[in-house]
Amino acid sequence: MVVVVFLIIIGFLVLVHELGHFLVAKRNGVGAEEFGLGFPPRIAGFYRNRKKRWAWVWGNKQVQAEIKERDETVYSINAIPLGGFVKIVGEDGGSSNDPKSFSNKNAWIRFKILSAGVAMNVFFGFLLFVAAYKIGLPEAIDDENNDPRAKVQIGQVIKGSPADQLGLEIGDQVVSFNGAKIESISQLQDLIKQNAGQSVKLEIEKTGEQKIKTIGTVLRENAPVGEGILGVLLVKTVLKENSLLESIKLAFETTFGVIVSIFVFLWELISGLFQLKPVPTEVSGPVGIAIMTGKMANLGIAYLLHFAGLLSVNLAVINFLPLPALDGGRILFLLIEKIKGNPVNQKLEGIIHTVGFFALLLLMFLVTIKDFSSIGWLEKISSIF
Repeated sequence: MVVVVFLIIIGFLVLVHELGHFLVAKRNGVGAEEFGLGFPPRIAGFYRNRKKRWAWVWGNKQVQAEIKERDETVYSINAIPLGGFVKIVGEDGGSSNDPKSFSNKNAWIRFKILSAGVAMNVFFGFLLFVAAYKIGLPEAIDDENNDPRAKVQIGQVIKGSPADQLGLEIGDQVVSFNGAKIESISQLQDLIKQNAGQSVKLEIEKTGEQKIKTIGTVLRENAPVGEGILGVLLVKTVLKENSLLESIKLAFETTFGVIVSIFVFLWELISGLFQLKPVPTEVSGPVGIAIMTGKMANLGIAYLLHFAGLLSVNLAVINFLPLPALDGGRILFLLIEKIKGNPVNQKLEGIIHTVGFFALLLLMFLVTIKDFSSIGWLEKISSIF
Protein backbone atom coordinates (compact mmCIF):
# COMPACT_ATOMS: atom_id res chain seq x y z
CA MET A 1 0.00 0.00 0.00
CA VAL A 2 2.91 2.34 0.79
CA VAL A 3 4.36 1.74 -2.68
CA VAL A 4 0.97 2.46 -4.29
CA VAL A 5 0.57 5.76 -2.39
CA PHE A 6 4.16 6.73 -3.24
CA LEU A 7 3.67 6.01 -6.95
CA ILE A 8 0.38 7.92 -7.04
CA ILE A 9 1.97 11.01 -5.45
CA ILE A 10 5.10 10.97 -7.62
CA GLY A 11 3.05 10.23 -10.72
CA PHE A 12 0.69 13.10 -10.03
CA LEU A 13 3.55 15.55 -9.43
CA VAL A 14 5.17 14.55 -12.73
CA LEU A 15 1.81 14.88 -14.52
CA VAL A 16 1.30 18.37 -13.07
CA HIS A 17 4.80 19.32 -14.23
CA GLU A 18 4.14 18.15 -17.80
CA LEU A 19 0.73 19.85 -17.77
CA GLY A 20 2.53 23.15 -17.15
CA HIS A 21 4.67 22.68 -20.25
CA PHE A 22 1.62 21.67 -22.30
CA LEU A 23 -0.64 24.56 -21.31
CA VAL A 24 1.97 27.27 -21.86
CA ALA A 25 3.05 25.72 -25.18
CA LYS A 26 -0.54 25.74 -26.47
CA ARG A 27 -1.04 29.26 -25.11
CA ASN A 28 1.93 30.49 -27.14
CA GLY A 29 1.02 28.80 -30.40
CA VAL A 30 3.32 25.79 -30.10
CA GLY A 31 1.87 22.47 -31.16
CA ALA A 32 1.76 19.41 -28.92
CA GLU A 33 1.54 16.11 -30.77
CA GLU A 34 0.57 14.13 -27.67
CA PHE A 35 -0.22 14.63 -24.00
CA GLY A 36 -0.19 11.35 -22.15
CA LEU A 37 -1.36 10.07 -18.80
CA GLY A 38 1.30 7.56 -17.81
CA PHE A 39 4.19 6.46 -20.03
CA PRO A 40 4.09 4.42 -23.27
CA PRO A 41 3.17 1.96 -24.61
CA ARG A 42 -0.09 3.69 -25.38
CA ILE A 43 -3.32 1.90 -24.56
CA ALA A 44 -5.66 4.34 -26.27
CA GLY A 45 -5.92 7.99 -27.24
CA PHE A 46 -8.42 10.46 -28.64
CA TYR A 47 -8.07 13.56 -30.81
CA ARG A 48 -10.07 15.87 -33.09
CA ASN A 49 -9.88 15.03 -36.76
CA ARG A 50 -10.07 17.42 -39.70
CA LYS A 51 -13.85 17.33 -39.49
CA LYS A 52 -13.52 18.69 -35.91
CA ARG A 53 -14.97 15.46 -34.52
CA TRP A 54 -13.44 13.43 -31.71
CA ALA A 55 -11.86 10.17 -32.83
CA TRP A 56 -10.07 7.31 -31.08
CA VAL A 57 -6.74 5.67 -31.77
CA TRP A 58 -5.81 2.32 -30.19
CA GLY A 59 -2.35 1.12 -29.23
CA ASN A 60 0.80 2.74 -30.60
CA LYS A 61 -0.69 3.32 -34.04
CA GLN A 62 0.42 6.63 -35.55
CA VAL A 63 -2.29 9.14 -36.39
CA GLN A 64 -1.86 10.09 -40.03
CA ALA A 65 -1.52 13.77 -40.94
CA GLU A 66 -4.29 13.32 -43.49
CA ILE A 67 -6.88 12.82 -40.77
CA LYS A 68 -5.47 14.98 -37.96
CA GLU A 69 -4.45 18.62 -38.07
CA ARG A 70 -0.82 19.08 -36.91
CA ASP A 71 -1.84 21.47 -34.15
CA GLU A 72 -4.33 18.99 -32.73
CA THR A 73 -3.19 16.93 -29.74
CA VAL A 74 -3.65 13.22 -29.08
CA TYR A 75 -4.71 12.79 -25.44
CA SER A 76 -3.58 9.32 -24.46
CA ILE A 77 -3.80 6.79 -21.66
CA ASN A 78 -0.63 4.72 -21.35
CA ALA A 79 0.37 1.42 -19.80
CA ILE A 80 3.00 2.56 -17.26
CA PRO A 81 1.13 4.50 -14.54
CA LEU A 82 3.94 6.89 -13.58
CA GLY A 83 3.08 10.52 -14.20
CA GLY A 84 2.77 11.60 -17.80
CA PHE A 85 4.49 13.29 -20.72
CA VAL A 86 3.98 15.90 -23.42
CA LYS A 87 5.46 15.64 -26.91
CA ILE A 88 5.92 19.22 -28.12
CA VAL A 89 6.42 19.88 -31.83
CA GLY A 90 10.08 20.73 -32.52
CA GLU A 91 11.33 20.27 -28.96
CA ASP A 92 14.21 18.18 -30.33
CA GLY A 93 15.30 21.02 -32.60
CA GLY A 94 13.49 19.76 -35.69
CA SER A 95 10.62 21.32 -37.68
CA SER A 96 12.34 24.72 -37.50
CA ASN A 97 10.31 25.98 -40.48
CA ASP A 98 6.99 25.04 -38.91
CA PRO A 99 5.34 28.14 -37.35
CA LYS A 100 3.97 25.90 -34.59
CA SER A 101 7.37 24.43 -33.76
CA PHE A 102 9.08 25.04 -30.42
CA SER A 103 12.41 25.60 -32.18
CA ASN A 104 10.83 28.29 -34.39
CA LYS A 105 9.80 30.48 -31.44
CA ASN A 106 11.86 33.26 -29.90
CA ALA A 107 13.91 32.69 -26.75
CA TRP A 108 11.36 34.32 -24.45
CA ILE A 109 8.54 31.97 -25.50
CA ARG A 110 10.83 28.94 -25.22
CA PHE A 111 11.89 30.10 -21.75
CA LYS A 112 8.25 30.37 -20.66
CA ILE A 113 7.49 26.87 -21.91
CA LEU A 114 10.58 25.34 -20.30
CA SER A 115 9.99 27.04 -16.94
CA ALA A 116 6.23 26.35 -16.89
CA GLY A 117 6.68 22.88 -15.40
CA VAL A 118 8.71 24.29 -12.53
CA ALA A 119 6.17 27.07 -11.92
CA MET A 120 3.32 24.55 -11.95
CA ASN A 121 5.03 22.36 -9.35
CA VAL A 122 5.63 25.36 -7.06
CA PHE A 123 1.99 26.45 -7.41
CA PHE A 124 0.70 22.92 -6.86
CA GLY A 125 2.89 22.56 -3.77
CA PHE A 126 1.44 25.82 -2.48
CA LEU A 127 -2.12 24.46 -2.97
CA LEU A 128 -1.21 21.26 -1.12
CA PHE A 129 0.13 23.31 1.79
CA VAL A 130 -3.10 25.36 1.87
CA ALA A 131 -5.15 22.14 2.04
CA ALA A 132 -2.95 20.67 4.78
CA TYR A 133 -3.15 23.77 6.99
CA LYS A 134 -6.90 24.05 6.41
CA ILE A 135 -7.49 20.43 7.48
CA GLY A 136 -5.27 20.99 10.49
CA LEU A 137 -1.74 20.07 11.51
CA PRO A 138 -0.28 19.61 14.99
CA GLU A 139 1.38 22.75 16.32
CA ALA A 140 4.09 22.66 18.96
CA ILE A 141 3.09 24.50 22.13
CA ASP A 142 4.83 25.47 25.35
CA ASP A 143 5.11 22.69 27.91
CA GLU A 144 3.29 24.86 30.49
CA ASN A 145 0.27 25.22 28.19
CA ASN A 146 -2.61 23.32 29.82
CA ASP A 147 -4.77 23.03 26.71
CA PRO A 148 -6.93 19.91 27.31
CA ARG A 149 -6.43 18.87 23.66
CA ALA A 150 -2.64 18.81 24.04
CA LYS A 151 -0.64 15.61 23.48
CA VAL A 152 2.90 14.64 24.39
CA GLN A 153 4.24 13.07 21.21
CA ILE A 154 7.49 11.63 19.96
CA GLY A 155 9.22 14.06 17.62
CA GLN A 156 12.35 12.00 16.95
CA VAL A 157 13.62 8.50 17.70
CA ILE A 158 17.37 7.95 18.11
CA LYS A 159 18.52 5.02 15.97
CA GLY A 160 19.59 2.04 18.09
CA SER A 161 18.06 3.48 21.29
CA PRO A 162 15.57 1.59 23.52
CA ALA A 163 12.74 3.56 21.86
CA ASP A 164 13.94 2.41 18.45
CA GLN A 165 14.09 -1.21 19.61
CA LEU A 166 10.56 -0.92 21.01
CA GLY A 167 9.28 0.21 17.62
CA LEU A 168 8.31 3.71 18.70
CA GLU A 169 7.85 6.14 15.81
CA ILE A 170 7.53 9.84 15.11
CA GLY A 171 4.02 10.98 15.99
CA ASP A 172 3.33 8.31 18.63
CA GLN A 173 1.59 9.75 21.69
CA VAL A 174 2.77 8.78 25.18
CA VAL A 175 -0.52 8.34 27.05
CA SER A 176 0.74 7.06 30.40
CA PHE A 177 3.87 5.93 32.24
CA ASN A 178 3.45 3.19 34.89
CA GLY A 179 -0.24 4.11 35.08
CA ALA A 180 0.31 7.86 35.50
CA LYS A 181 -1.40 9.94 32.81
CA ILE A 182 1.14 12.05 30.92
CA GLU A 183 0.21 15.74 30.68
CA SER A 184 3.58 17.42 30.06
CA ILE A 185 7.05 16.76 28.72
CA SER A 186 8.73 17.64 32.04
CA GLN A 187 6.50 15.18 33.89
CA LEU A 188 7.47 12.33 31.54
CA GLN A 189 11.17 13.24 31.67
CA ASP A 190 11.12 13.20 35.49
CA LEU A 191 9.40 9.79 35.54
CA ILE A 192 11.95 8.34 33.12
CA LYS A 193 14.87 9.62 35.24
CA GLN A 194 13.32 8.30 38.47
CA ASN A 195 12.87 4.83 36.95
CA ALA A 196 16.25 4.49 35.18
CA GLY A 197 17.36 0.84 35.16
CA GLN A 198 13.91 -0.36 36.23
CA SER A 199 11.10 -2.23 34.51
CA VAL A 200 8.36 0.14 33.34
CA LYS A 201 5.10 0.12 31.35
CA LEU A 202 4.26 2.68 28.71
CA GLU A 203 0.86 3.24 27.13
CA ILE A 204 1.36 4.43 23.56
CA GLU A 205 -1.20 5.52 20.99
CA LYS A 206 0.38 4.61 17.68
CA THR A 207 0.19 6.99 14.75
CA GLY A 208 -2.81 6.35 12.52
CA GLU A 209 -4.43 4.03 15.06
CA GLN A 210 -7.25 4.68 17.49
CA LYS A 211 -6.12 2.11 20.04
CA ILE A 212 -3.66 2.28 22.92
CA LYS A 213 -0.79 -0.21 23.07
CA THR A 214 0.90 -1.19 26.33
CA ILE A 215 4.67 -1.67 26.10
CA GLY A 216 6.84 -3.12 28.84
CA THR A 217 10.61 -2.53 28.94
CA VAL A 218 13.60 -2.06 31.19
CA LEU A 219 15.03 1.45 30.95
CA ARG A 220 18.79 1.80 30.61
CA GLU A 221 20.58 3.50 33.49
CA ASN A 222 23.02 5.52 31.43
CA ALA A 223 22.79 6.94 27.92
CA PRO A 224 25.18 8.54 25.44
CA VAL A 225 25.35 12.32 25.63
CA GLY A 226 22.41 13.94 23.89
CA GLU A 227 20.32 10.76 23.58
CA GLY A 228 18.42 10.49 26.84
CA ILE A 229 17.56 7.29 28.69
CA LEU A 230 14.68 6.32 26.37
CA GLY A 231 16.20 7.82 23.24
CA VAL A 232 13.44 10.13 22.07
CA LEU A 233 12.84 13.81 21.44
CA LEU A 234 9.51 14.84 22.93
CA VAL A 235 7.16 17.57 21.77
CA LYS A 236 3.87 18.85 23.14
CA THR A 237 1.36 19.52 20.40
CA VAL A 238 -2.21 20.56 19.79
CA LEU A 239 -4.12 20.09 16.56
CA LYS A 240 -4.74 23.49 14.99
CA GLU A 241 -7.26 24.03 12.22
CA ASN A 242 -6.75 27.27 10.31
CA SER A 243 -9.08 29.57 8.44
CA LEU A 244 -8.68 29.78 4.67
CA LEU A 245 -6.86 33.12 4.91
CA GLU A 246 -4.54 31.81 7.62
CA SER A 247 -3.90 28.67 5.57
CA ILE A 248 -2.98 30.75 2.50
CA LYS A 249 -0.61 32.90 4.59
CA LEU A 250 1.06 29.84 6.14
CA ALA A 251 1.30 28.17 2.72
CA PHE A 252 3.07 31.22 1.26
CA GLU A 253 5.52 31.24 4.17
CA THR A 254 6.12 27.48 3.88
CA THR A 255 6.62 27.53 0.10
CA PHE A 256 9.12 30.40 0.30
CA GLY A 257 10.86 28.85 3.30
CA VAL A 258 11.22 25.47 1.57
CA ILE A 259 12.72 27.04 -1.57
CA VAL A 260 15.26 29.01 0.48
CA SER A 261 16.10 25.93 2.57
CA ILE A 262 16.72 23.81 -0.53
CA PHE A 263 19.15 26.35 -2.00
CA VAL A 264 20.96 26.68 1.34
CA PHE A 265 21.21 22.90 1.59
CA LEU A 266 22.49 22.60 -2.01
CA TRP A 267 25.13 25.27 -1.34
CA GLU A 268 26.30 23.44 1.79
CA LEU A 269 26.27 20.13 -0.09
CA ILE A 270 28.34 21.44 -3.02
CA SER A 271 30.81 23.31 -0.81
CA GLY A 272 31.10 20.20 1.37
CA LEU A 273 31.99 18.04 -1.64
CA PHE A 274 34.87 20.38 -2.49
CA GLN A 275 36.04 20.00 1.12
CA LEU A 276 35.71 16.17 0.81
CA LYS A 277 32.98 16.01 3.43
CA PRO A 278 30.62 12.98 3.41
CA VAL A 279 27.17 13.31 1.80
CA PRO A 280 24.65 14.45 4.45
CA THR A 281 22.22 11.82 5.73
CA GLU A 282 19.32 14.08 4.74
CA VAL A 283 19.84 13.17 1.07
CA SER A 284 17.31 10.48 0.10
CA GLY A 285 16.44 8.68 -3.11
CA PRO A 286 13.24 6.92 -4.21
CA VAL A 287 13.46 4.27 -1.47
CA GLY A 288 13.92 6.83 1.33
CA ILE A 289 11.10 9.00 -0.02
CA ALA A 290 8.80 5.97 -0.30
CA ILE A 291 9.48 5.08 3.34
CA MET A 292 8.75 8.66 4.43
CA THR A 293 5.55 8.61 2.37
CA GLY A 294 4.39 5.57 4.33
CA LYS A 295 5.11 7.28 7.63
CA MET A 296 3.25 10.43 6.57
CA ALA A 297 0.27 8.37 5.39
CA ASN A 298 0.09 6.75 8.84
CA LEU A 299 0.06 10.17 10.50
CA GLY A 300 -3.00 11.30 8.52
CA ILE A 301 -4.14 13.05 5.34
CA ALA A 302 -2.94 16.50 6.44
CA TYR A 303 0.60 15.16 6.99
CA LEU A 304 0.51 13.39 3.61
CA LEU A 305 -0.67 16.54 1.78
CA HIS A 306 2.05 18.60 3.49
CA PHE A 307 4.69 16.03 2.56
CA ALA A 308 3.45 15.93 -1.05
CA GLY A 309 3.73 19.73 -1.09
CA LEU A 310 7.35 19.46 0.04
CA LEU A 311 8.06 16.93 -2.73
CA SER A 312 6.40 19.16 -5.34
CA VAL A 313 8.47 22.21 -4.41
CA ASN A 314 11.64 20.08 -4.23
CA LEU A 315 10.91 18.70 -7.70
CA ALA A 316 10.50 22.26 -8.99
CA VAL A 317 13.78 23.54 -7.55
CA ILE A 318 15.83 20.51 -8.64
CA ASN A 319 14.37 20.72 -12.15
CA PHE A 320 15.33 24.40 -12.38
CA LEU A 321 19.00 23.73 -11.66
CA PRO A 322 21.27 24.44 -14.68
CA LEU A 323 22.15 20.77 -15.20
CA PRO A 324 22.00 18.83 -18.49
CA ALA A 325 18.78 16.87 -19.12
CA LEU A 326 16.82 19.09 -16.71
CA ASP A 327 14.65 22.09 -17.60
CA GLY A 328 17.26 24.35 -16.04
CA GLY A 329 19.92 22.87 -18.31
CA ARG A 330 17.86 23.63 -21.40
CA ILE A 331 17.25 27.15 -20.11
CA LEU A 332 21.02 27.52 -19.71
CA PHE A 333 21.45 26.73 -23.41
CA LEU A 334 18.86 29.42 -24.17
CA LEU A 335 20.98 31.89 -22.22
CA ILE A 336 24.09 30.83 -24.14
CA GLU A 337 22.15 31.31 -27.37
CA LYS A 338 21.21 34.87 -26.40
CA ILE A 339 24.85 35.67 -25.52
CA LYS A 340 26.22 34.11 -28.72
CA GLY A 341 23.50 35.52 -30.94
CA ASN A 342 22.80 32.13 -32.54
CA PRO A 343 21.63 28.68 -31.31
CA VAL A 344 24.02 26.09 -29.90
CA ASN A 345 24.69 23.18 -32.26
CA GLN A 346 21.70 20.85 -31.83
CA LYS A 347 23.81 17.69 -32.08
CA LEU A 348 26.22 18.92 -29.38
CA GLU A 349 23.36 19.98 -27.11
CA GLY A 350 21.72 16.58 -27.59
CA ILE A 351 24.93 14.76 -26.63
CA ILE A 352 25.36 16.91 -23.51
CA HIS A 353 21.75 16.27 -22.40
CA THR A 354 22.15 12.52 -23.01
CA VAL A 355 25.35 12.36 -20.95
CA GLY A 356 23.66 14.43 -18.24
CA PHE A 357 20.68 12.09 -18.22
CA PHE A 358 22.85 9.03 -17.62
CA ALA A 359 24.83 10.91 -14.97
CA LEU A 360 21.56 11.65 -13.16
CA LEU A 361 20.59 7.96 -13.41
CA LEU A 362 23.96 7.02 -11.88
CA LEU A 363 23.44 9.55 -9.08
CA MET A 364 19.96 8.16 -8.39
CA PHE A 365 21.42 4.64 -8.29
CA LEU A 366 24.09 5.67 -5.76
CA VAL A 367 21.56 7.48 -3.55
CA THR A 368 19.29 4.41 -3.71
CA ILE A 369 22.19 2.24 -2.53
CA LYS A 370 22.62 4.71 0.35
CA ASP A 371 18.90 4.37 1.17
CA PHE A 372 19.19 0.58 1.29
CA SER A 373 22.24 0.87 3.54
CA SER A 374 20.57 3.31 5.95
CA ILE A 375 17.61 0.99 6.54
CA GLY A 376 19.81 -2.08 6.91
CA TRP A 377 18.77 -3.89 3.74
CA LEU A 378 22.33 -4.18 2.40
CA GLU A 379 23.41 -6.02 5.56
CA LYS A 380 20.43 -8.39 5.26
CA ILE A 381 21.18 -9.10 1.61
CA SER A 382 24.91 -9.67 2.24
CA SER A 383 24.12 -12.06 5.11
CA ILE A 384 22.38 -14.38 2.64
CA PHE A 385 25.61 -15.04 0.70
